[in-house]
Amino acid sequence: MEHTRHKKEAGAGGTSADSAGSGITNPGTSAPGVTSDAAGEEETASAGLARRLAAFRGAERMLTGNAFLETVRERLDRLVAEAPAGYDLDSRPDFYGDEDSIVGELERRTADALGTEAAAFFPSGTMAQQVALRCWAGRTGNATVAGHPLSHLEMHERDAYAVVSGLRMVHPTDAPRLPAAAEVASLAEPFGALALELPLRDAGFVLPSWDELTAVVAAARERDAVVHFDGARLWECGPHFGRTLPEIAALADSVYVSFYKTLGGISGAALAGSEDFIEEARTWRHRYGGRLFQQWPAALAALTGLDHELPRLPEYVAQAKVVARALGEGLDGAGVPWFRVHPKVPHTHQFQVWLPHPPALLDEAVVRQAEKTGTALFQRWFEPAPGGPPGVALTEVTVAASALGWTAGEVRAAVREFVGFVGRAGG
Repeated sequence: MEHTRHKKEAGAGGTSADSAGSGITNPGTSAPGVTSDAAGEEETASAGLARRLAAFRGAERMLTGNAFLETVRERLDRLVAEAPAGYDLDSRPDFYGDEDSIVGELERRTADALGTEAAAFFPSGTMAQQVALRCWAGRTGNATVAGHPLSHLEMHERDAYAVVSGLRMVHPTDAPRLPAAAEVASLAEPFGALALELPLRDAGFVLPSWDELTAVVAAARERDAVVHFDGARLWECGPHFGRTLPEIAALADSVYVSFYKTLGGISGAALAGSEDFIEEARTWRHRYGGRLFQQWPAALAALTGLDHELPRLPEYVAQAKVVARALGEGLDGAGVPWFRVHPKVPHTHQFQVWLPHPPALLDEAVVRQAEKTGTALFQRWFEPAPGGPPGVALTEVTVAASALGWTAGEVRAAVREFVGFVGRAGG
């Protein structure tokens, strides 16, 4: 996931990662030009981060895992230990993404997984999206993109589609869901591409039904537009649609997928589509600065994710439904006056939880629970986007391997315990 808020602060599902490299100075020092008050705030933030990391690393169990808890050595050790058995670690590394290398192998594996003719590896999803939409604007002769105001393109890319690529965005709907076919069909002006984020993260990781998705794609085709899927989290959409990845990807003219948001990679993304489209995308990738000298650690981690995590996603999605229901039951049983688990039945392995407390108070309760009981139930809490309901906070729950051992009863008990820590933190 992207870990900064650029266009808007925390949207209806945004998450900012804890980061030791966020400009925090060492305790007892201050950066040039920083006042003593500011330096004190930095020291406090640094101490808070250290406490949080210590609590999470010491936890015996976590409902939502956190890749940021690993040290560099731990990640390197895991990278080697989990490397695909079919890949020869004694082979040479990649150079500028050459096809006869680990990057080329990843591109072929990705195209096979999505059922597309070709795929190109990119250092970031933001770059992959910009290249895709710029290519389509040139091919269609229309620089207008139809998209959602809560999409990654609008929320997390600093208006790159406009500032860098010279495109403009129109919105078929501003409702917290994907646009309907009738909304796309009735847009008042022509557009060259329809960009659909599957799932729509900032609306709560929501998806349309399969019939709704096929209808909206057909509506775009009737408007002589191409369809691009922002599929950063496309990997986990199959269970909801009841379709394979190739069936889903076949609806679009181009698809972007991430290797770290779901598959546990280090970084990187892929853009997939026809041979001629991907060949053009490689040219623009170079122009955008994405032809890196070596990328083998990210490529190796991505191959590992395709081997180990991709087959487990249906299990994660099924467990997310159990966890979401148990969280709701636990909050209700604890007498919380207002809360939301959204969607009530998750569409993927991720969903939101909303509570009527300030984020700082809930963050403190998270840390106290981890310190005192060894259980880390949630990650960070955030305020909703500007204009959202005041006095509430939200968090995102990602159900993956660390959550599979939790029973519904254990989730309910941990929630009741968490509510108690909230009360004591606010007392």
